[in-house]
Amino acid sequence: MKHTATRRTFTHALGAVALGVTALGFSLQAQAADTIKVGVLHSLSGTMAISETVLKDTVLMAIDEINAKGGVLGKKLEPVVVDPASNWPLFAEKAKQLISQDKVAVTFGCWTSVSRKSVLPVYEELNGLLFYPVQYEGEELSKNVFYTGAAPNQQAIPAVEYLMSKDGGGAKRFVLLGTDYVYPRTTNKILRAFLKSKGVADADIMEDYTPFGHSDYQTIIAKIKKFSAEGKKTAVISTINGDSNVPFYKELGNQGLKATDVPVVAFSVGEEELRGVDTKPLVGHLAAWNYFMSLKNPENSAFTKKWAEYAKAKKLPGADKPLTNDPMEATYIGVYMWKQAVEKAKSTDTDKVIAAMAGQTFKAPSGFVAKMDEKNHHLHKPVFIGEVKADGQFNVVWKTKGPVRANPWSPYIPGNDKKKDEPEKK
Repeated sequence: MKHTATRRTFTHALGAVALGVTALGFSLQAQAADTIKVGVLHSLSGTMAISETVLKDTVLMAIDEINAKGGVLGKKLEPVVVDPASNWPLFAEKAKQLISQDKVAVTFGCWTSVSRKSVLPVYEELNGLLFYPVQYEGEELSKNVFYTGAAPNQQAIPAVEYLMSKDGGGAKRFVLLGTDYVYPRTTNKILRAFLKSKGVADADIMEDYTPFGHSDYQTIIAKIKKFSAEGKKTAVISTINGDSNVPFYKELGNQGLKATDVPVVAFSVGEEELRGVDTKPLVGHLAAWNYFMSLKNPENSAFTKKWAEYAKAKKLPGADKPLTNDPMEATYIGVYMWKQAVEKAKSTDTDKVIAAMAGQTFKAPSGFVAKMDEKNHHLHKPVFIGEVKADGQFNVVWKTKGPVRANPWSPYIPGNDKKKDEPEKK
């Protein structure tokens, strides 16, 4: 008898456990509906992973911080991370999946302009929201995109002006060297027109492109040496993207092309890209950005400290030497501005958030207040030019007095004066 009673009790207990599990299932479902999903669309493999992986981690760090303080509108943020694998058509597929299947409220993603151009029709058609964190060539404005990186007048133009100045070495000849896709080609089209407006002859401009993932820079560096040996002070403007930067800088060192002879200013090389390079031969070469890890101010001290702690806690690759860079700062600003806009709009609805983004401000790690323009979906940002130091950090040699308003349509491209400084309402 006793035996049966025990069995009955056990069966009851099992039933209660099953009920409990079912109830738990329901509450988990309810909880899932209680989160705000955030898409993260960065290459975690392929040629761009060297630059993009860390941006995925920056979004995750910001989400952790926001969730620790209660989330947004009383809901926790739930990241949905995908890997478009440096494959441009795959970016569009993954973007569609994030919006249509995963129902994300916003996406933080893309590095190259070709990946952004690939997803743009998806965000416009499905009325999604993309925050794009990397300097680019401009010549674009979309209602569905917020550009938190630099437009050409916040990076490329000031960098070339610096190279031409007495402080920057007074360059008279220019090598425009880039990866073969839309960003370098459009940036160089703008720079060519700018140089022409400054009286630089076509014969004093050499332009060359290499494919993504290119690794043999011997011939190109030899060509640059020959071009620079023709008497006039020469500078190289590099729009090389991704992991090709490592062999490019190594070859620069191998052939002894020093910054004092031919300075290289890069627009896609920051602290992260120099991680795998012996930077001693590169001392004095330049990069132009809107942020450097070496900036001294309270916001940056807090940002670099948080990142170091996060990288260590999550055992991220390179946590032994935690580095921050410009696209990380732009990503971080973007996440917080989106949070502020959602709170202002009291909704994650795309159109309401877009309206609430106008004029948002954030005290950025650059030490300046970054402001989202009231109209053109671009940030007002300071510009810094830094020289590579032996430890792979940058010493700031030039900066603007304050934030510069972005000019998405370059005045050096004919017909741009007719274009509106705000996205078309569709």
